[in-house]
Parts: sequence; C-alpha cells; structure tokens
Amino acid sequence: MTALGSTAAAATTPHAPAGPRPRGGGLRGWWGTPWLFLAAPLALLVTFTYVPVTTMVWYSFTSWDGLDATKEPVGLDNYATVLTDREVFGVFLVSLHYLAGALVQMALALYLATVLSFRTRFRNLFKGIVFFPYLVNGVAIGLVFLYFFRPGGTLDALLALAGVGDPPHWLGDPGLVNHSLAATSVWRYLGLNFVLFLGAIQSIPEELYEAAGLDGAGAWQKFRYIIAPGIRPIIGLTFILSISGALSVFEIPYIMTGGANGSSTFVIETVDAAFTFGQVGLASAMAVVLLVVVMVITWVQRRLFSGEGSDLS
Repeated sequence: MTALGSTAAAATTPHAPAGPRPRGGGLRGWWGTPWLFLAAPLALLVTFTYVPVTTMVWYSFTSWDGLDATKEPVGLDNYATVLTDREVFGVFLVSLHYLAGALVQMALALYLATVLSFRTRFRNLFKGIVFFPYLVNGVAIGLVFLYFFRPGGTLDALLALAGVGDPPHWLGDPGLVNHSLAATSVWRYLGLNFVLFLGAIQSIPEELYEAAGLDGAGAWQKFRYIIAPGIRPIIGLTFILSISGALSVFEIPYIMTGGANGSSTFVIETVDAAFTFGQVGLASAMAVVLLVVVMVITWVQRRLFSGEGSDLS
C-alpha cells in the first residue's frame, strides 16, 4: 500500500514546464545596452545644442566681429549695452503687441475647439480650414499678407466696397504696423493652439457630459466645470508657447517690413547686430538675455500653474 500510494502521488504531481534556457553572451543582459541606443541622440543633442549654446555664452563676453581670428574679452560690457541701450532693449515693447495677439489667439482657438469637438455640421471641413494656415510656409504667408496690407491691396479694396475711401497705411503707419503684423501672426498660428485644445477636449470622457446633462447643466456649465479643468495642463502649455513666441518673433515682421517703421523685434535686432553690423559678441549677449528672460517667465508660469494633471477628479 505504501509503495503503491507513493507511486500514485508521484504520477499526479505536476512538473514545472521546462522553459527555454537563457542564451549566453550577447548584449541582452548587459548594463550598457540602453546607453548604446542613447549614444546617437545624445551625441546629436550635445553637438547641435549644448556646444553651440556654450560657445554663444563665451562669445557674449568678447568683442568678436565674426571674422577676426582673435576674440578680445570685454567682460560684461555687452550685457551692459543690452540692458541700458534703449534702442536695443526697448524693442521688447514691440513684443507686447504679439503677446496681446497671442491671448486673442488662445481665446479663439479654445472657442473653436470647444464648438467643433461636438456634433456640428461640416465640423471636419471647419477643422481643416482652421488648421490649414499652420501648414503653409511662413515666408509664403508673409508675402501673401504683404500684398493684402499694401496700399490699394486686397484689404483696401474690401474697405472701398464698404464705403471707406481713405484707408490708413497698414504697414507704413508706425501706430498700426505692429497691430497688422500681430493680426497676421494670429492667423498664422491659430491652427496650432486649435489642434492642442481639440485633442485635449476630445480626451475627456463622454460620460462626464452625459452626467452633467442629466443634472441640468448647460453649455457654459459644461465648459466651466468639465472642459476648462480637464484641459488645464494644455492651457498652461499654450501660455508658455505664446509668451516665448511673442518674445522671439522674427519671421513675419522680417519678411513683411524688415523691421522698418518701428516693427523691429528683439530677434531682428539680434540678427542685424550679428550679420549686418558685425557685432557677434553683442548679438550673442542679446541671445543669452532672451534665453534667460524666456526661462524666467516659464519658471514663473510653472509656479502659477503648478498642477500637472486635470482637476476633474
């Protein structure tokens, strides 16, 4: 009985399946394998980002003209010029026009994204129309709006049909040129913020809208208590992008006016200092100041919008 019982127990005891044997050698278990995959992107990052930035900071302490083999150190003279010369640092005030335009752009993008996130006739067509300007090359947009705002151009022709016989010079009047350029920038980048808001709104569960509708919530209540808290991180991101974009505007004013009539931005002044007047050291200091300003503003914004997630929970 004992031998027979032990034999039956041994027959019914499950055996662990024999798995594949680990292969010896290779890079599968080596600690340095992840670094091999990171080597190429890290090399590109260091070569094309950190090395140029470090070199730029070094140039900012010299009086280099971009051609001379010697780079004479000047200490903090370039930074003193940037911070004290009104013609250099004062162009930051031009960015206020683009910042105001960016806030209008965010409001329009959020409104359109909210409306087109729900069932609306021809909503896919309207999505394409709103996003299309962002796909067009910036140089082409600058040339199109250059003819749009020129005297006797498209805008003046439309105003003439409305009975306006003596329209202003949209790009020639120093009091209007920055408004015209900021409006062009709003049209140019509206699609980017629209797509960001649209993706964030569509990620909110439909059950929240259905529950709010059963409780008698209207459209404004749904936006205030569901959409706005749910896309708060995206709002903070677009705010950062808007501020940094307003401070570093270059493409549209450079193409349409070349910085004339009081439309020169800080980046245009930086480029002119480096490549027109041969003051690479001063231009490097201007670039460093712009970088520091953007980083400080971003840090302040992150402190104000410290929540990383949505507020729907």
